[in-house]
Amino acid sequence: MTTTSTSAAILTAARTLEIREASLPEPTAEEVLVRVTDVGLCGSDAHWYEEGRIGETGVGDGLVLGHEFSGVIESGPRSGERVAVDPAIPCLTCQPCRAGKNNLCLNIQFAGHGATDGALRTHLVWPERCLVTLPDGMSSEVGALLEPIGIAIHAIDLANIEGARSVGVFGCGPIGLLLISILKSMGVEKIVATDRLPHRLEAARSLGATQPVLATEDERELEALLEASGDGLDNTFEAAGSDAALHSAMTAARPGTSVTVVGIPTGDHTSFAASLARRKEMSLVLCRRMLSDDLTRAAELAGSLDLTEIVTHRYPFDQVDAAFSALSDRRGLKVVVTPSP
Repeated sequence: MTTTSTSAAILTAARTLEIREASLPEPTAEEVLVRVTDVGLCGSDAHWYEEGRIGETGVGDGLVLGHEFSGVIESGPRSGERVAVDPAIPCLTCQPCRAGKNNLCLNIQFAGHGATDGALRTHLVWPERCLVTLPDGMSSEVGALLEPIGIAIHAIDLANIEGARSVGVFGCGPIGLLLISILKSMGVEKIVATDRLPHRLEAARSLGATQPVLATEDERELEALLEASGDGLDNTFEAAGSDAALHSAMTAARPGTSVTVVGIPTGDHTSFAASLARRKEMSLVLCRRMLSDDLTRAAELAGSLDLTEIVTHRYPFDQVDAAFSALSDRRGLKVVVTPSP
């Protein structure tokens, strides 16, 4: 039976989702129809859900969230091919695009942001150039993890950790855990990790963190952190989206190094102790999403990473509210919704 409609979960206000039916979209010459199989929910999706906006951008008349996703092509010569989808559609003509920084495109369209609906629907059309074939043997669920793996790859590129023997990851949500897994695969000897949630810290230990520290945001954490970091870590990553995590990352870093900020803060503001940063002559590097080729790199790297513990909650499409409840409550690690399994 030929499908003629699509179902979509639409965020209409903070913590308000509606399932709506619409006609099946028609792809243009540059696009293909994709049946969405797996959608990973992200920390930025939690901001959208909890606040009804990110920064100055709100949901408007309604927004379909979801930018970590995989699916099956259902039109054109590649029909039947399993793919991961790059959620970013850069214009390729503006100055950042011409400079090879398409993640900073001035005219970018991004799934589940602004006027561009995302993947929490059974079908969508997307530019064929933004699709990466899943390797044989890779599950569609892992395919939905390739976008956050790409972000972790981009963050590590920005940090320039070549030769680093000690690295800290401050915040052990899915991105932080993927950073730890990649750093371990790169041979980093000492990985300090912090989080406020014990189950995330245990996952960090399992994935390669050699010195996990419970983030208590008091003197106990500071003492444990200073003991774990010794003379200072070669590089640190802030992956929690909190000022407290950034302060810990700066505290643990050795003088003259950088902190790479990956987390997205609530309220669109980040602050830090200027005296600490100045005394260490520290650099802050901010990470925005990933470059287009990072998705292909993620597909190549994923097979060598331990990803078995990352996805802890799986929900069918008709339980999308429960999925966002788990995400908002920070239960488990990665939450995945299957619109069309």
